Amino acid sequence: MSATSPEQMHAISADTRHTVEDVLEYARRRALYENVPLDKPMSPRDLERLASASITAEGIGARRAIALFENVLAPACVSTDHPGYLSFIPSAPSKASLAFDVVVSASAIYGGSWMEGAGAVYAENEVLHWLAREFGLAPGAGGVFVQGGTVGNLSALVTARDAARRRAIHDGRPAPARWVVVCSAEAHSSIASAAAVMDVDVVTAPVDHAGRLRGDAVARVLDEHGDAVFAVVATAGTTNFGIVDDIAGVGAVARERGVWFHVDGAYGLAAMLVERMRPLFVGVELADSVIVDPHKWLFAPFDACALIYREPELALPAHTQKAEYLDTLTGKPDWNPSDLAVQLTRRARGLPLWFSLATHGTQQYRDTIEYGIDLARRIADEIAGRDGLSLVRDPQLSVVVFRRDGWRLADYEAWSAKLLDEQQAFVVPSSHAGEPVLRLAIISPLTTFELLTGILDTLA
Repeated sequence: MSATSPEQMHAISADTRHTVEDVLEYARRRALYENVPLDKPMSPRDLERLASASITAEGIGARRAIALFENVLAPACVSTDHPGYLSFIPSAPSKASLAFDVVVSASAIYGGSWMEGAGAVYAENEVLHWLAREFGLAPGAGGVFVQGGTVGNLSALVTARDAARRRAIHDGRPAPARWVVVCSAEAHSSIASAAAVMDVDVVTAPVDHAGRLRGDAVARVLDEHGDAVFAVVATAGTTNFGIVDDIAGVGAVARERGVWFHVDGAYGLAAMLVERMRPLFVGVELADSVIVDPHKWLFAPFDACALIYREPELALPAHTQKAEYLDTLTGKPDWNPSDLAVQLTRRARGLPLWFSLATHGTQQYRDTIEYGIDLARRIADEIAGRDGLSLVRDPQLSVVVFRRDGWRLADYEAWSAKLLDEQQAFVVPSSHAGEPVLRLAIISPLTTFELLTGILDTLA
């Protein structure tokens, strides 16, 4: 194969047309799979044997490259949209969002500034404003889609610290020797990760018997650490159990003390779209910032986190980057998404969700989320009624944690490996208070009660 010139690589030649057609044909097949393969990882040795030497001076050509991906590399990845993918927090993107994700890439849109991506930013803002209204935030709330919950939490906390610094300067107070963020021990690991990046301390407040962070516990920590605390974080659906903190109580204490209140709803806050679940989330309207990940329970593809501020203008001094070549973007009345989070270059990652919402309507989203909640309750009742199985805690959302009586970690791991080898499901052990347990995270509307009871049958 002869090397192409730089012009030929980008020109619309016959070879280019074939390349695009081959790739889009594979994308079409994958998006339209009715029976998504579960698949499983391969060993490094097997991948080295089957997939090495794909990067060469002259290239292997599109046909060989797409065949290598379809037949070797893709089957070595567990499919997060398989209905039997029940570990961690699955992803179940709608077909509409998957298809439009291809459009976003094909359109070569830069989503960091209004000047370059006004149409895309406007559509993303339509979704952000709808979410803000659903969460009870006042008019004027807004934000940006970022890569994931880790970046969303980091960006919110950076804004919170900047606001605290400015408030201290305004009040004539010295900055503390160490800034502090308060959360519970059940908070997502990204809070500790963000604190490490920011070089601030995390102080955890104890949770109640149900695993919930409450306002009185936060108040005691604030009494101890005073003005050093720049943010309090409540969790709207923990990853391991789906527990929703006492958001109203925590938020009231934070507001009373003048401390930034952040709600990490990466997984669970989507359940607020279901009317009967709203009482569980009372207090979200008090938040200074919230996040929710559409690639989790809002049926969008990886990777997308909606970061929403009560007052978006507070994020500008914390995140707007300054450079001569950026002068044309700054100081304009239209805010740029890159001014609201830890990012400059950004993909318009909110567009697949926008397209799916515009296509299906918000009621379909409410119904689909409610399906997962109802299914979790139904399978929890099934577990409670089976000999040898017991619930660790009743589910609040769509995560069900239970145990096989008498089993140790090695038993769970062997069972999990067999389940994946047989391509029945992907369920890995978790732990609670030092005890190994099993955990079903139900997201996909294609996950059925029959599939779940089939998994339970293998534990008999």
